[in-house]
Amino acid sequence: LRVATNLLNDVDLHLVVHTQFGKGAMKTCRMSPDAFVQLALQLAYFRDSGGQFCLTYEASMTRLFREGRTETVRSCTNQSCEFVRAMESGNASKAELIRLVRAAADKHQTMYRDAMTGKGVDRHLFTLYVVSKYCKIQSPFLEKALHCQWKLSTSQTPHGQTGKLDLRNSPDSISAGGGFGPVSEDGYGVSYIIAGEDTIFFHISSRVSCDLT
Repeated sequence: LRVATNLLNDVDLHLVVHTQFGKGAMKTCRMSPDAFVQLALQLAYFRDSGGQFCLTYEASMTRLFREGRTETVRSCTNQSCEFVRAMESGNASKAELIRLVRAAADKHQTMYRDAMTGKGVDRHLFTLYVVSKYCKIQSPFLEKALHCQWKLSTSQTPHGQTGKLDLRNSPDSISAGGGFGPVSEDGYGVSYIIAGEDTIFFHISSRVSCDLT
């Protein structure tokens, strides 16, 4: 109980309700809402960390497979970094920013589809790691690949699990849901719910004991 209490007291959690726009506006931009939010998180982390990028985890469902659970989408890509740098430079034209954000969003969508259909890399890496341990084979590559810190751990939570709740007809039934803690000592946990056309909930967590977050 003491361990659980200490962990609980070390979590700094903020719930942000974003109502300026939601998936309705994102769709008018012909962009995946999930890709839109993930790129916004990359930009936010870059600004918060003083100009750094980090290994980013996004959970993807693998329900196409029997007993499938999750695969990892590595959201920090070359394309997303190019977009973020251009946004922060102040020198890029509007047309260039649009080109870069679309390229980054398209890359994200491709990676998400790959993860959903068994073409991700992280579960395969973990399986190789388990086999290497069973066979008593030392693999510096697997040791390094599986022990990198996910400083930005993210996941989109679906607002409706059954399809029986219509937010347009029942707007008072909207729920902020829940979140999770950071998986890295100096990182963030970000759970988000794209609820309806005009609302996004963000649960942002970090450790109280970390001075960097």
